[in-house]
Amino acid sequence: MPKAKNMGRAIFTIVALFPPLVITIAFLAVPAIRAFFLSFTDANALGIGGVDFIGLENYRYMFSDQVFIKAFVNTLVLLVAVPVVTIAVSLVLAEILNRSGLKEAAFYRTVFFFPSIISLTVVAIVWSFIFHPTLGLVNTMLDALHLSALKHSWLGDASTALASVGFTLVWQAAGYYMVMLLAAISSISRDYYEAATIDGASAIRQFFCITLPEISGIIIITLILSMSGTLNLSFTLTTIMTNGGPNNASLVLLKYIYNQGMTNGNFGYAMAMTVFTLGFTIILSIVVQKVQRRAEG
Repeated sequence: MPKAKNMGRAIFTIVALFPPLVITIAFLAVPAIRAFFLSFTDANALGIGGVDFIGLENYRYMFSDQVFIKAFVNTLVLLVAVPVVTIAVSLVLAEILNRSGLKEAAFYRTVFFFPSIISLTVVAIVWSFIFHPTLGLVNTMLDALHLSALKHSWLGDASTALASVGFTLVWQAAGYYMVMLLAAISSISRDYYEAATIDGASAIRQFFCITLPEISGIIIITLILSMSGTLNLSFTLTTIMTNGGPNNASLVLLKYIYNQGMTNGNFGYAMAMTVFTLGFTIILSIVVQKVQRRAEG
């Protein structure tokens, strides 16, 4: 009987795992292997003229391509700045809602969370209008505050285009991570805060000495999620808001890969950049995991 039960469990496990395994192989493993192979060829998007093996030529050209380097630097800037600012804003909002004791706290949670469930395309279009140089809300408010000297073509200037995209990413994601952090803060025992209050610790001191250490693991997780989201969502925002311009000032890796593969037809080169991006994200995730282990240790 035990052998029959074990056999039944084994069969059930195999049957249960077979469909997701097939889907994973068909839609992840096979395309990844094909992309890796094509990165060593001169393949074009339409497959016209056959495929010739050219070795490491795509990779050699990639590291001498100034546009690629610009896109990579822009992506790095967003990956460093946006998650840090997003989590900082989320932490402040979560702490305020946790300590305020407002009856409307649930309403504010909903309001802050709402941008994260809006279609990113809609977010990009709305903020394109907000940053509009003549009709946009930002410059209109500067006029109303008698700060017309600060008016700017926010998306049309190379010095502010990437920052404007980054600001939009922060606005879109801050409420989502606020909810996660608020749940973590709410789970901290109130005894810690009561003891700190008796000892005369201020709210700010309690935040840095109690709240941050207690939720450090969640903060690292939200940072990892934010970095992943920034890498993926930056493509949609830059495509709609700036199209990578002006003069590639807001061009990011995924946008440049799309341009080379689907617009210019340099599919082999696009796959080489895709392999590079995959390797970069794997290395980045390993580094972040090591930092998390050290923080927890």
